[in-house]
Amino acid sequence: MSLKKHLEEKGYHRVKLKYTKTNHLELVARINNIEGNFILDTGASSTCVGIDAVEHFDLLSEDSDIKAAGAGATNMITQISQKNRIEIMGWKKKKVDLVLFDLKHVNEALVNHKADKVHGIIGADILKKGKAVIDYKNKALYLK
Repeated sequence: MSLKKHLEEKGYHRVKLKYTKTNHLELVARINNIEGNFILDTGASSTCVGIDAVEHFDLLSEDSDIKAAGAGATNMITQISQKNRIEIMGWKKKKVDLVLFDLKHVNEALVNHKADKVHGIIGADILKKGKAVIDYKNKALYLK
């Protein structure tokens, strides 16, 4: 039995992934019913949205004590947006908190490699909530 068939029988939703030119896995997600492009990052503890995409997703933000670090940048000031709804190919979660910070360094790296900019990063918090299984060979994410 294939992994796809096995997981779908167990109630998982299959999400198509694509590799960016930087070899990151990318997916489309909806936050508060608004579509955006996201990198899948198993090393990111929290799901993040770029500060410049706050209006795009109609997010309410408040200051946060969390300092973000990643992709060569550390100690970045963050904000938080609470109680958002996220949907990834039919898989839905309510009351999701998102970390908001400047993703300029991430998007500059993507653009420098002729890849598209992203609105944010899907992190381990969502992957854990969705009991995620990543099928690298077939470029698929499964969420339950």
